[in-house]
Amino acid sequence: MHENALLLVSIIVVVGIFAQWLSWRVGIPSILLLLVTGVVIGPITGIIDPDAIFGELLQPIVALSVGLILYEGGLTLKMSDLPRVGQVVRNLVTIGALATWLVSTVAAHFILGLPATLSALLGAILVVTGPTVITPLLRHIRPRGVVGSIMKWEGIVIDPIGASLTVLVFEAINIGNTTEATSHIAIAILKTVAIGGGFGFVAAAILVLLLQRFWIPDHLQNAVSLMLVIAAFTGSNMLQHESGLLAATVMGFVLANQKRVDIEDIVEFKENLQVLLISMLFVILAARLELNDLTAIAIPGTIFVVILIAVARPLGVWISTLGSSLSKPERIFMALMAPRGIVAAAVASVLALKIEGHNPQGARALVAVTFITIILTVAFYGLVAPVIARRLGVSEANPQGIVFAGAGVWVRDIAQLLKKQGFRVLLIDSNYDNVQQARMAGLDAVRRSILGEHLVDAIDLAGIGRILAVTPNDWVNVLAVQRFTRVLGRANCYQIAWRPTQKQIEKHKHLLGRPLFGENITGAKLSRINERGFVAKATRLSDDFTYDDFQAQYDGAIVPLFVIDENDRLLVLTANQSPDPGPGQTIVAFVKTALQPGDSITPAS
Repeated sequence: MHENALLLVSIIVVVGIFAQWLSWRVGIPSILLLLVTGVVIGPITGIIDPDAIFGELLQPIVALSVGLILYEGGLTLKMSDLPRVGQVVRNLVTIGALATWLVSTVAAHFILGLPATLSALLGAILVVTGPTVITPLLRHIRPRGVVGSIMKWEGIVIDPIGASLTVLVFEAINIGNTTEATSHIAIAILKTVAIGGGFGFVAAAILVLLLQRFWIPDHLQNAVSLMLVIAAFTGSNMLQHESGLLAATVMGFVLANQKRVDIEDIVEFKENLQVLLISMLFVILAARLELNDLTAIAIPGTIFVVILIAVARPLGVWISTLGSSLSKPERIFMALMAPRGIVAAAVASVLALKIEGHNPQGARALVAVTFITIILTVAFYGLVAPVIARRLGVSEANPQGIVFAGAGVWVRDIAQLLKKQGFRVLLIDSNYDNVQQARMAGLDAVRRSILGEHLVDAIDLAGIGRILAVTPNDWVNVLAVQRFTRVLGRANCYQIAWRPTQKQIEKHKHLLGRPLFGENITGAKLSRINERGFVAKATRLSDDFTYDDFQAQYDGAIVPLFVIDENDRLLVLTANQSPDPGPGQTIVAFVKTALQPGDSITPAS
């Protein structure tokens, strides 16, 4: 029995992570593939039966996992966003959530034929969206302006609110008496906020104190962080049911906005942990479904989801954004982004366990409708939202812009040329003179440290698809690449070697960005030749003027930098990728027409 359980748990982990990888590979929402995987190995093939594997441990495992996911979400919330997004977020998680609840309750009653009490419960469950579905979609769509921040905040904050609302509705239904239920709900709300918020704040304060006084060794920081969030979640839940989700979110939020200790390692660990938890949870919960329950309500369930998409979400967004500065395209985009995720699935599953004793049919219907909603909303928003976002002009499918870490003279020369070619460039440098010179040249430049803790959240990365770390400090370039890897992906992070010999850095190849421009091309060399009169130039090639002709024109005194293809996509050349531009493409390179002694440069190889 032990070996069999080990095998089944291993299958869950393996297929979950494989589904995550495959979704990335084929470009579809990961949660959709995870749900399909869970259904296949669960009700279709019968390989996995989560209730038989985990037994009574299933509910606490799901609850703790959701708490950890919300903790990771809280770690991404920055107070600096609130002046721009606070009002809209507040409206979305209050009156917007209320509108969604009312519409979904009415639709569940009249379309699905559920009793009023069960309809109210389902409506409360489906108020939530969640970071497990919003974050991957936003990372894929990368909307411009404040819309991304608004939706990130909404997705994280709405989860504990929706879960608490569901519990309050459930308790009010059990009480029955309207007057008594109203007073009970008011007290429960106050207790949830006080207990959940208090536990979360105290846990975060303890962790900060321990880190600040160096009472935790580096290798135990993540473990202690995990211990404290679990303790806060469990302790809060024991005093007030479902307040643990708020405690976990508050703990993450407090840690993200304190400035006494660095929590980058903790954030990175929680991001990796979240991937594992999501992979397992969606597979486990989907494997618990009954195909007969899904097929029985497939048609009314689909109509119900259409109401959520076409009526509930647009109504909630319209009410919540009245009087805001958001443009019409931004409002439309927000109205087309409300996928349901793991919190809805977990809350529905936990609630079903509580009511299946006296209402098994209602419990199955509750879970089935919730999962149909998750599957259809993830599929719809995942496939439609990116297309609509591009049509509305609030995002780019494949942003081609570049953020330069460093704004030296030769960097500004390249940036000006790329800007003239229609690409967005952003220069970041802590040197006042470099930034001023860049701004005087008409470039978008920010005077900040590329290693600043909140830099990524503070700058506008709309239209930016890659970073070129080109400061005179090799180690700063290494750290800049590490900082932006989580945002842009390692494939889009490039780094120039400043000196020809960097044996110390070569020991840490796993930390380096992709090597820029050429095997023998260093930042110092580019700076030197730029001083000697080499300039950045863009040359369009044709059948009559090939790349060989271009090289011959300058007697080999060129340093190829980029290639712009026929579709205006920018290819960054690296030491591992020799330039091979063809007719119709544009080569961007440092060139010099009048050679001086020592100017000859071997083309990058």
